[in-house]
Formats: sequence, C-alpha cells, structure tokens
Amino acid sequence: MPQNPIRVRVDGCAGTIVLNRPDCENALTRDMLTDIQQALADLYRDKRVRAVILTGAGAAFCTGMDLNERCRTAARDDALTQWGQEAEAYRGVLLDMLDLPKPIIAAVNGPAIAGGAGLVLASDIVVGCEPAQFGLPEPRQGVVAGVVSPLLCFRIGAGHAGRLLLTSAIIPASEAEAIGLYHECVSSEKVWARAVQLAGECAKGAPEAVQLTKRMLSETMGEHLATQLAAGAAFNAAAHTTLAAAEGRSAFQQNRCPDWG
Repeated sequence: MPQNPIRVRVDGCAGTIVLNRPDCENALTRDMLTDIQQALADLYRDKRVRAVILTGAGAAFCTGMDLNERCRTAARDDALTQWGQEAEAYRGVLLDMLDLPKPIIAAVNGPAIAGGAGLVLASDIVVGCEPAQFGLPEPRQGVVAGVVSPLLCFRIGAGHAGRLLLTSAIIPASEAEAIGLYHECVSSEKVWARAVQLAGECAKGAPEAVQLTKRMLSETMGEHLATQLAAGAAFNAAAHTTLAAAEGRSAFQQNRCPDWG
C-alpha cells in the first residue's frame, strides 16, 4: 500500500481528495474510510475551498471495500462485530458527504464498483468518462449492497435501481449518464479538469446560498435517507454472516467462480 492511501490538494477554489491505491484499484480499507472523513472535515474548514472533488489515482475510481481485508476479518472470533463496524464506518462516510455544506464533485476516472459506486452516489455532481463503468456486483459475492441501495433509489428511482441491484450489472459510462447516475461524460484526460471547472461554477454563487441549497436538498428531498442507510448497514453486516458470503469469500481467495449450490 502507498504510504499515503489518501492524498489531498487544493487548487484555487477546488479541494481534491485522491484515493491513492492504484495497484489495488483504489479499494477501500477501514483506515481509508477514517482518512476520507478527516479530509472532508479539513476541506470544510479551509475557507479557500468552495467545492470538493473526489477522484481516484491510476486507471480506477474505486472498486469498493478491500476484499483481502474482509477475508482476514472472517477468520476473527469477533467477525460479526467487525463487519458491523465496517458497515457503520462506510455509512458514516456517505453521510458526511451528504451533510458536507460544500458541493462534492465526483471525477470518475475509471470503474466505480460496489463501495466505489456509493461514493459516486453520495456526490452532488458527477463527471464520468468512457472507462468509468458503474455497478453493484455484491450479490455475485454472496452479499448485499445494503448501505448503497437506498442512495441508489434516491438518485435514480426504484425501477432502474432494482434492475442494477438484482442483475449485478456493470454498466458502461454512457448508460450511467443516460439514467442520470453521471451528469456528463468527457474524455478520460479531461475528467479532473472538468470537475475543477464545475467547482469554479459553484464558487460563483454566494457561499451561504450554495451551502443552504445543499442543506435544503439533503434535509427535504432526502429526509428519510439517514434512517434508510442505517437499515441498509444492518442488512449489509448480517449478509456477511451467511453461507453464501462464506462461499463468495472462498471463491475470491481461490480465484474461481462461486458455487451457490
């Protein structure tokens, strides 16, 4: 793992959080979840920053939670407690993103899968590119996308959400844009630059007005979202205790297709 799995930079009015594990497709560890929350808090306090950009290093945006860390957890006597804490920590990141008064722009430079898809959904504005696939393949790993599911329904409605969740489909960026997951797509080399431009557009509004607008969106349209995310976290943790989840972990470790019996 790189020494700094999360990097933060400030360019003018834009603060950027970079997921920095390119060799692991920016898979999230529990420590990284804490680091993301700290980075959000730091950029909130920085008066220069009017919008926050979230992106990934290398060829991926984020492919979800680190499955090797998850497999190590399964061997622990307190595995259920640990899975519950992981789900709560991930939920905490999404809530912090939703509650952050400053706009968050996802610069999706590559695949956004599982927990990475959730980071996209918790962002206010999303810029994608051709390699930026989107998907929630958790059922094919024997678990559920419990924390992400309410947010997916909130963003695109139950119809599209149900199809994506039940089929575990990984869709191309063009389809993600067509159903409203991505607001626009640009060429790969322009993803971050376009996000910086959008940060500048946000900065043209009065800071207080922009912050109140985001609060209005979170507290009215998403009034029940926090409760739904909490329920989803409980489903997520429970799913990891099933035989299907154990088979999913074994298949991952043995580099084979799962046998669901």
